[in-house]
Amino acid sequence: MNRLLARELIASFLKEDIGTGDLSTELIFGSRLRGKGVFLAKDDGIVCGTEVIDIAYSLFPADYSITLLKKDGEAVKKGENIAVVEGNVQTLLSAERVVLNLMQLMSGIATAGRKLVEALDDDTIKIVDTRKTHPGLRLFEKYAVTQGGCFNHRFALYDGVMLKDNHIAFAGGITNAVAMVKSGLGHTVKIEVETETAEQVKEAVEAGADIIMFDNFKPEEIKELVSLVPKNIITEASGGIGLHNIADFRGCGVNVISVGSITNGAKPLDISFNSTEGIKK
Repeated sequence: MNRLLARELIASFLKEDIGTGDLSTELIFGSRLRGKGVFLAKDDGIVCGTEVIDIAYSLFPADYSITLLKKDGEAVKKGENIAVVEGNVQTLLSAERVVLNLMQLMSGIATAGRKLVEALDDDTIKIVDTRKTHPGLRLFEKYAVTQGGCFNHRFALYDGVMLKDNHIAFAGGITNAVAMVKSGLGHTVKIEVETETAEQVKEAVEAGADIIMFDNFKPEEIKELVSLVPKNIITEASGGIGLHNIADFRGCGVNVISVGSITNGAKPLDISFNSTEGIKK
């Protein structure tokens, strides 16, 4: 995870939440009071976002210490502690909601990804995310995908070409669209083409696509389409695939399956932050 970008984003989240000051903590606790607490899992899942704790606390002036009991990507059981923290009470409580929101979201995504990997049970196929992320949270969500055992598709519009149905329609077909992109594209960037028919698959192959997506095809149909694609071209299955049916695609022959619900449908993992002792000076 890009820590510099994460720091900038978390700072903006804290500014949004704290504003001109945390009235609750400022009116109760002195600036030198210290306390100790734990991040506790309230459900089974995969931990993700522990680095968020350190980044958030580092944005405050007071000293703090963190003892990680679980690492990102590790399984956690309900009732287990994820991390123990000690520091200025104002810092611990003012950052609490932002840290929990991110950790719960990221752990939920990592958990969802792990379930998909286990359900597919096919080491020949990589499960990847999509751009179906929440605005402002893509950095955290895509990192969480990797901690669940899945992989990232392109990060945004700038790091890969994907010619979807509307690109193809406006360009007058796959052949024209690929040719126009190639005329101005650097040699290090891959071109992916979305296909909806066997004829389009053949056209994408002839046009020189690097990746061919089979959009909304059934597993048995994909097995036939894969035979139309040379081994040097990456194949991807997409559209309507999730935990409910991903096992049906086991052995279908594609290199990649993209699943939007990893990020836009994951249920946050229930995590709480609890004080472990009275305040000490």
